[in-house]
Amino acid sequence: SYSPAAAGKDISASCGELLLKLHSQYPGDIGCFVIYFLNHMKLQPGECMFLGANEPHAYLYGDCIECMACSDNTVRAGLTPKYIDVLTLCEMLNYTPAPASSKLMPPIQSRLDPCISLYDPPIPDFAVMRIEIPSSIKLYLISAIDSASILLTVQGSAVGTSTAAASEMILRPGTVLFISANESLSLHFNSAEGMVLFRACCLL
Repeated sequence: SYSPAAAGKDISASCGELLLKLHSQYPGDIGCFVIYFLNHMKLQPGECMFLGANEPHAYLYGDCIECMACSDNTVRAGLTPKYIDVLTLCEMLNYTPAPASSKLMPPIQSRLDPCISLYDPPIPDFAVMRIEIPSSIKLYLISAIDSASILLTVQGSAVGTSTAAASEMILRPGTVLFISANESLSLHFNSAEGMVLFRACCLL
């Protein structure tokens, strides 16, 4: 079982705590040793990283917003109860080494809307907006853009109205809305807690 003290030895320099934690979750899984071949990154709220196609990675713990391009498969080699296909994964992987810092992607503050931070990866497939609305705002407009988008509520609540919707929509943590291209959404707030949303779209 997972023992933080590991016989009283200092194992921090060898990622020992992480190895023991993974082994307690996936006993006997050789994938536990992948931590010694990949960069170990801890993202803080608001931070973002970009991984290109065929780059090996594993989410170890915590919650995140993930957006990816269209794909017809996801190939796994460990740390999962799902189907494992090691040979296919080894054939398709990108083995180019790079430091962890090269994967970080700082957000771009919108010049038009102070509530929006844009995560714009170096590919045309998608972009993600973080929309953080302060509690002082009682009406906020999700502006129309040229592509369809997906809106995810992470924090706060609001009532949404749109000319494209037949009735009002209640947004709360976990609510997901599809917004068609060239359509806007008005958010009406009754509480004083503010709101955090993420909008995935394609910048045309």
